Amino acid sequence: MGVTGTLLAVDAGNSKTDVAVLAADGTVLGAARGGGFQPPVVGVETAVDGLAEIVGRACAEAGVPAEFVHVAACLANADLPVEEAALQAALLARGWSASVRVHNDTFAILRAGLDEPRGVAVVCGAGINCVGMTPDGRTARFPAIGKISGDWGGGGGLAEEALWFAARAEDGRGLPTALADALPAHFGLRSMYALIEALHLGGVPPERRHELTPVLFAVAAGGDPVAMSLVDRLAEEVVAMSAVALRRLGLHDEEAPVMLGGSVLAARHPQLEARIRELLAARAPKAVIGFVTAPPVLGAGLLALDADGAGPEAKARLREHYGA
Repeated sequence: MGVTGTLLAVDAGNSKTDVAVLAADGTVLGAARGGGFQPPVVGVETAVDGLAEIVGRACAEAGVPAEFVHVAACLANADLPVEEAALQAALLARGWSASVRVHNDTFAILRAGLDEPRGVAVVCGAGINCVGMTPDGRTARFPAIGKISGDWGGGGGLAEEALWFAARAEDGRGLPTALADALPAHFGLRSMYALIEALHLGGVPPERRHELTPVLFAVAAGGDPVAMSLVDRLAEEVVAMSAVALRRLGLHDEEAPVMLGGSVLAARHPQLEARIRELLAARAPKAVIGFVTAPPVLGAGLLALDADGAGPEAKARLREHYGA
């Protein structure tokens, strides 16, 4: 039996934050959405100030004070244990609860896809990350802070690589590829030179580079060898992370879910999905692939209910609320 009282679930990503106030039986009492959570840009205290405003709106909707039995906060930029500790201290200082657990936001996606807290998730959106957990509290994770931590992939990485190959194809340094025409055409430009100039001088804002990832997949689907090689490389990264996480948790030799989420993987591009299945079958034959489409705040809520000792009925009620 869980302790009676309200719980707070937070899924704070780089671009948006979702907050839910829950009853112990899994009922959503109030919810609110706000902007992204970026401590590296604005500082921890300012980021938590922004989070507090969203929590306040959710509490107002629920008609309860900001006092909770437990807070489960799945936060972007909580990539290292030292960052988790700093964010946990900042949340404890708010006085919302004496029981606060900070997770990297990837754990929200993982838990949203699992019936029990056991398995591995790879999330591929703008970047790439992988986490795993078991019911006894063990976790597996990677720093996931870019090339300095050995990472490659995500929409941002794919777009960069596509631009690199396309630029070299146009000026003769590299292999020919249809990307050299398709990438500039997406922005209404006639050449890679024109696109390079537009990106460099600001005619095309840097944040629009992510639009090139679907273009890459479309070119790959047409059989372009260079584009296909990039899709295959992403599949290899997804499987490498999954297999390592499964081994760390002792799940490699038993049936265990590998959940795939984030905009790139949830799109279920046929070539990418087929290659992931092929490689994972070779490296972790008992792994069972699934896809996460439920909102990550559901995962944060389930983590809060886990911490409160809630039963299956409460978790089913929360899943039903989010249509999962």
